[in-house]
Amino acid sequence: QESAIAEPYIHKDAEVVNMDDLTELGYKALYSRNPGAAGYYRSGADQEVTLAENVKAFRKLRLRPRMLCGVSHRDQSVTVLRDQLLRIPVGIAPSAMQKLAHPQGEKAMARAAEKAGSVMILSTLSTTSLEEVRQAAPKANLWLQLYVFKDRQITRQLVRRAEKARYNALVLTVDVPRFGHRVSDIRNHFSLPKHLTLGNFQDVDLQSFNSSNFGSGLEGYANSLFDPSLTWRDLLYLTSITSLPVVVKGVMTAEDALLAKAFGASAIFVSNHGGRQLDGVAATIEVLPEVVTAVGKHMDVYLDGGVMYGTDVIKALAIGAKAVFVGRPAL
Repeated sequence: QESAIAEPYIHKDAEVVNMDDLTELGYKALYSRNPGAAGYYRSGADQEVTLAENVKAFRKLRLRPRMLCGVSHRDQSVTVLRDQLLRIPVGIAPSAMQKLAHPQGEKAMARAAEKAGSVMILSTLSTTSLEEVRQAAPKANLWLQLYVFKDRQITRQLVRRAEKARYNALVLTVDVPRFGHRVSDIRNHFSLPKHLTLGNFQDVDLQSFNSSNFGSGLEGYANSLFDPSLTWRDLLYLTSITSLPVVVKGVMTAEDALLAKAFGASAIFVSNHGGRQLDGVAATIEVLPEVVTAVGKHMDVYLDGGVMYGTDVIKALAIGAKAVFVGRPAL
């Protein structure tokens, strides 16, 4: 049951001094209640090389600070998508099924984004409907992450609902022609607990999702929806059915950044899906320079993957990202 004030999962006296401490305590608490959910959030694809490299790559970068610049009055605000003001250059990346982590799930996350003056990207595969999230945070800057599904009518309906609920942008994920091979989910036969549902698909039969006789139920369900035949022309389709700006998420090369720009993207989101899709691809911070060089003068470039500390944010902004997004740290 959802309550107005949920019981904290981490003991109030626990010593938390950095993001690593909070992450470890959070995973331990979640594992004690739902090992499958903990594995789902924590794991990456295959050998999890990219998952680890996302963090390691930031640590390889060195800062070159300038001194005596007068920093008594600091302004961390940034304007994204031409006219959307954020008080901080850190947004919340789309993460599916947040009620696995907390009873209030996406509602709590949206309220946090609203309070921080930031932006939250709601996953299409959320455990709360996009309308309920808007009701929970009426003034929040919300963007909707979505896919171009095999059934285009599903995509069109989600777009219309987002427009009606006053979402401010669409974030098209392009790095999922098929669901990532996530070993932890397969071993755990991961499926959505019976008391939860996918909020944006209330009328969808989730029997196949929860059927976990072999492997991950989520993988089978997602692959039944995703369209592996997508091309850049499908970006034209999406921009043709909405007046909302469309951010293309999953770009990892200068070539694709230029194609996204040519086919109507409003901004580029450098992302490798948190190391959860194709293992062995580069860390996002490693490819950020080439993407910024290709399109940074013409459109915003955002980044997620491996951002754990404020110094990580500084490094990404210094290279040319307009803002960064965090997924697991926010959870």
